[in-house]
Amino acid sequence: MSDPTWISILPPVLAIVLAIWTRQVYLSLAGGLWFAWTIIEGWDPVAGAGAAIDGTITVFGDAGDARVIIFTLVIGALIATVEASGGVRGFVSLLESNKWVDSAKRSQLLAWIAGVVIFIESNITVLVAGSVARPLFDRYKTSREKLAYIIDSTSAPICILIPMNAWGAYNLGILDGLGVENALSVFLQSILFNFYAIAAVIITFLVIIFDINIGPMKRAEERTKKGQLLWPDSTPMIDEEVLSPAPIEGVPARARNMILPIAAMVLFMPLALFITGDGDFLEGSGSTSVLWSVMVGLGLSWVLLRAQRIFTMDELVKVALKGAGALVPLALILLLALALGDVVKALGTGVYVAQVTAGTMPNFVYLPLVFIVSGGIAFSTGTSWGTFAIMLPIAVPAAATLGLPLAPFVAASLAGGIFGDHCSPISDTTIISSMAAATDHIDHVRTQLPYALTGGAIAAVLFAILGATL
Repeated sequence: MSDPTWISILPPVLAIVLAIWTRQVYLSLAGGLWFAWTIIEGWDPVAGAGAAIDGTITVFGDAGDARVIIFTLVIGALIATVEASGGVRGFVSLLESNKWVDSAKRSQLLAWIAGVVIFIESNITVLVAGSVARPLFDRYKTSREKLAYIIDSTSAPICILIPMNAWGAYNLGILDGLGVENALSVFLQSILFNFYAIAAVIITFLVIIFDINIGPMKRAEERTKKGQLLWPDSTPMIDEEVLSPAPIEGVPARARNMILPIAAMVLFMPLALFITGDGDFLEGSGSTSVLWSVMVGLGLSWVLLRAQRIFTMDELVKVALKGAGALVPLALILLLALALGDVVKALGTGVYVAQVTAGTMPNFVYLPLVFIVSGGIAFSTGTSWGTFAIMLPIAVPAAATLGLPLAPFVAASLAGGIFGDHCSPISDTTIISSMAAATDHIDHVRTQLPYALTGGAIAAVLFAILGATL
């Protein structure tokens, strides 16, 4: 639409309302997509449905979008292969056998370091860190609520700061779909402005070093020091099959089966950027590089397992397909997000929002507003990825129309999504953190909230200061 009007904001508003009402991100994105195409098709709902389907299929016509979707499935295959190989169990055994942890503070630092180092995917970060540290927390009488807080605060916040994982590929895909020039460079710049993610990681470290226990966390720590792991009326949110998958018979626990594939993936990323950018890292293709890197990691994992005669090729294929299938829901979110981003761009939603607000608000209001709105959506829906899909197609064009740099607006959208997701009791990462720590879910939410709100307040102030300098 060459001259966007207020109608252009209705599809994303519908997506937001549906997300808050139903808490179903798939329905919300699909509803917004259908409504947007209905507007374009002259308010014909049937034609809009057909156009929405065609628009979704068109996503695969873009090589970058297709690569990102395939990456999501391949990362699922890698995660499943590493788990089946005994690599996770071997890594845990390596840490415990060397007795690197001999106090409560060191057990907390171990959980923090594990969360920072294992940035491949938020859920595996939480599960590995929780599995490693939980027995040590119990041994040194540190509350499981604190464990849940530490691993939750170093999962999504760390993953969003690293471009070499599913989170980076997902957001690069959205930015590419929005027509952002040099999307990787913009994303890398946004990392420096992702104030909530940075604050969450730093605050967690300070909490560990200075033993800062606020409100419900203080009571939980006092209870644990007395030898009581949980409150009497608590229900541990634990699934033994998820936390500690039954070892496959005949598969030894070897740390190298986890360390080498992940190291290969991480180390190959800059090389791939160098190759695809013809010698310039910043000009490299993010979607191509992450796909190549994860395939290198998966390929090395297969070579290791075949050399060790642990699995046949048929078994490896079955494990990989099972893992890829586990991440199909994320691939579907990505597909709908890219399709919605395309049509919202065509409607000119971001341009309209920018035109309406230009000159009506000082610059220092824009970034905190984007951060808070993103946080509200993520809190209500429990998904940061769905929030990115809704907010980026609005914030990026708005920034471009206002003549302001894109990176701070991208950062505010991403930071808000992480903040809301971190506070939300229905977030999958929050739930899995409770599960990995074997603690009551509501107890985890209550003890974490004061720290998360502190980080959110700091981020909002910093976004206001940054906005005033633009």
